[in-house]
Amino acid sequence: MARENYLLDNGQCEAGQRLDALGQLFNPSTFRHMESIGLSLGWRVWEVGAGGASVPAWIAEQTKGYVLATDIDTTWLEAEHDGFAVKRHDIGAEPAPDDSFDLVHARLVLVHVPHRSEALATMVEALKAGGWLLVEDADPGLQPLACPDNHGAAEELANKLKLAFRALMAERGVDLSFGRKLPRLLRAAGLVDVQSDACFPIGGPVVDRLERATVEQIRERLVAAQLATEEEIEEHLSNVAAGQLDLTISPMVSAWGRKPG
Repeated sequence: MARENYLLDNGQCEAGQRLDALGQLFNPSTFRHMESIGLSLGWRVWEVGAGGASVPAWIAEQTKGYVLATDIDTTWLEAEHDGFAVKRHDIGAEPAPDDSFDLVHARLVLVHVPHRSEALATMVEALKAGGWLLVEDADPGLQPLACPDNHGAAEELANKLKLAFRALMAERGVDLSFGRKLPRLLRAAGLVDVQSDACFPIGGPVVDRLERATVEQIRERLVAAQLATEEEIEEHLSNVAAGQLDLTISPMVSAWGRKPG
């Protein structure tokens, strides 16, 4: 996806805060899945759409092998890439950099890519026989609210802004029901031993930090689209800062499967 079409551009200053919060929320689940797959010393791993360095750095520490981290914008990878390689790559438009990976992983990537089928096929092609694909993506349609416990004015405002954010994503081609499709898509791509689960954090300071960073990144677009006013955004950010909202984010569906051979 072209950077100008992506709501959460890595080039924005708040992107680092978002990437850090996402890592704190979802790295434990991602690492657990990789360990269950059998991540081992010497594995060759491609981290697609890495965003930041936390996942490829952890993989490199576990494998001592070749780890390639790619993204359409490598801003947050270039600053720290000890132990892994960094390359600019557009998974939605470019061929795989290699075809001999033991593991290919993508988190919060395909949901934003217009040519998802081609991108998924590219990742499967990059696997060697017996290699594993682990794809993790949000499914906003499974739970569309910022505050599932919608009991007051602050929660209603949070939910209004979240629905506005979802509207902006849909306009840019984001599939709001993509996560739930992953197990079927992996099987259709020819993978075997396919399994899946979901992670759904609710509340806490890390979710609050993620919410603040996300709203700051999209506030100009919300106002320009007349989906929210500056006053509403400031009120919401004040409510978040007060720590009284039980915020959540879209369920993260993880699906993994093995290439036969």
